[in-house]
Amino acid sequence: MTPATLDAAGDTLWVVCLCADWCGSCREYRPLFEQVARAHPQFRFAWVDIEDHADLADDFDVETFPTLLVAGESGTRFLGPLLPHAETLSRMLGALQAGQPPAPEVRTLIAALGRDPGRFEVST
Repeated sequence: MTPATLDAAGDTLWVVCLCADWCGSCREYRPLFEQVARAHPQFRFAWVDIEDHADLADDFDVETFPTLLVAGESGTRFLGPLLPHAETLSRMLGALQAGQPPAPEVRTLIAALGRDPGRFEVST
């Protein structure tokens, strides 16, 4: 693992796609997201449907799909829309900067992912 994927406390980073099942771009993006997950095993990848998991995702106010979150318990490295291209995501993951303190909604989502990763984790 690299410094970009772990903080000093050994915090693993999650790469979370906040999406919607009705979104054609999201459906097309999923196989590419899974491809990137296989290429970056140092991260944990999750797919969160904002409607199926509104209890976790409503506070993010997602307006553009797909929206990506890269965060761990120690902080948020990226949160925002990202073009649905595998190469763009791979480049972004390779250039992550130090994290910002996580907002409450990020803490809630990361905790839920950690409690039940099988519910969200992308198969690799």
